[in-house]
Amino acid sequence: MHYLRAAVLLSLFFLSSYAWAEKRVALVIGNSAYQHAPQLSNPQNDASDMASKLAGMGFVVVTGHDLDLTGMRRSIREFVGKVEGADVALFFYAGHGLQVNGGNYIIPVDAQLRSNNDLDFEALPIELVLSAMERNAKVNLVFLDACRDNPLAATLARSMGTRSMTVGRGLAKLDTGVGSLIAFSTQPGNVALDGTGRNSPFTTALLKHLGTPGQSITDDLIAVRRTVLQATDGKQVPWDSSSLTGPVVLNPSPAAATATSPAATTDPDRTVELAYWNSIKDLTESSFFEAYLQEYPNGAFATLAKLKIAAIAEREKERHATEQEKTDSKRAVNPKDNASQTNVAAIEQTTPGAQTSASPPGTMAAGDLAFATQRELARIGCLSQIDGKWGESSRKALQAYAERKGLKLASLAPTEELLNGLKAIGNRVCPLICGKGMEVRDNRCVEPGLSAYDGAWYLTRYAKTDCGDWRELSTLLFVRNGVISSSSGFSGKISSNGSVNIATTFVHKGRKGGNTLTGMIKGGKGTGRFRGTGAGSGCSGTISMKKM
Repeated sequence: MHYLRAAVLLSLFFLSSYAWAEKRVALVIGNSAYQHAPQLSNPQNDASDMASKLAGMGFVVVTGHDLDLTGMRRSIREFVGKVEGADVALFFYAGHGLQVNGGNYIIPVDAQLRSNNDLDFEALPIELVLSAMERNAKVNLVFLDACRDNPLAATLARSMGTRSMTVGRGLAKLDTGVGSLIAFSTQPGNVALDGTGRNSPFTTALLKHLGTPGQSITDDLIAVRRTVLQATDGKQVPWDSSSLTGPVVLNPSPAAATATSPAATTDPDRTVELAYWNSIKDLTESSFFEAYLQEYPNGAFATLAKLKIAAIAEREKERHATEQEKTDSKRAVNPKDNASQTNVAAIEQTTPGAQTSASPPGTMAAGDLAFATQRELARIGCLSQIDGKWGESSRKALQAYAERKGLKLASLAPTEELLNGLKAIGNRVCPLICGKGMEVRDNRCVEPGLSAYDGAWYLTRYAKTDCGDWRELSTLLFVRNGVISSSSGFSGKISSNGSVNIATTFVHKGRKGGNTLTGMIKGGKGTGRFRGTGAGSGCSGTISMKKM
């Protein structure tokens, strides 16, 4: 027995030390002290606490707090120098971020972003870090607590006026390379809460669940999502995008590996699903059950979740009908009171929780109120141009929204009550109308026949002139409705006739450069040419594309 006990203890020691035998490198940045925007209370705490947790899990951690642009570049360069050959690379960022034309940027504390020309010189594309990680590490984990309401985004959007560039809410969805996982503090395009305690709701949940012994990172994030949903009353739903090819366990559990009891063979997904359902089954807000269906579309409680959502919607409908009857009765009894009401826009709140988020009346400047209302009308598909001026197009958009929702508005002027009601709407309201020769697909106008190109493509560049230290480079592209994207900075379009236009940018020795690529696709293959621009001038050659 003595020798058996010693053998078991020795095996447990080697298993528990396996995680620390891996090469693990992390970059942790927290920006709070913004110089041209209100300071954030939590990111510095979030970064400090996350750095301590990661160090305890065997990571070599590069940290940065309240970094200007130079400091952020220096920290990223230090991280890239350490990450080569890593088994696991991890990037955590807390602070302001924004999306422009579907691209995501993290914001240094000295950024002003007074015009669209400032974007390339004052902000850092997140893809700069992601591409370096995917080139050098086997597994890449990214956590972005950067979806806070960002006043710099509003400043930038106002400066763009009628330009074709679009500043979106929160961050845009990122495509991941193979072996990568990206976790957002809330769903793409939404805004997360900064929190009132030491840490944000998202980071609080990460600190609690990340590295749960014997549990995969995927199950860690399910627990994070559940915790944040509960902490924010369903207002914030953490999101992740993964292309991991196997389970990633940050903290292996010896007990789980050696256990022989029936509990060890229990399906972990079903166990987590059951725990999640038990935590929400008695709640009365549909967002919890919608989140369950997104996570478990074919789950054991999917039918019940749909019935719950329908029942909640019916109760809300009945409640609003009762309130409307009371209002109509009061107006019938007191016609003078009704006639003397101020002629301002009134909107029926149709979403639970909308009233609780309303701001005190009269707290927004008229220009800011018009701009914010236009932005929400554009988000739900009723307005095509945001200029901050409340004119005829804005009034028509508001009228179209009211007609679609069956609302009666006292006037077509923006109010904070109206704005809060629009913010509470999650889906598109006005239908998308496409021009001649275009069709609607996934809430976008696209050329007919483009779905044939949807999927993953393998792009290879073959250099025929001097391109520095490479002669052949390959990357993975993703195509959806004719739009090309990648985790390494490539973007472009495919036309219905198969013609391809792609571009990518980079920074080499402080100079901005890029490649422009053109070609033609026939079937599942394509050929073409590329040429360098800026710092990449003089580099040119041919390309090939192959559908995966």
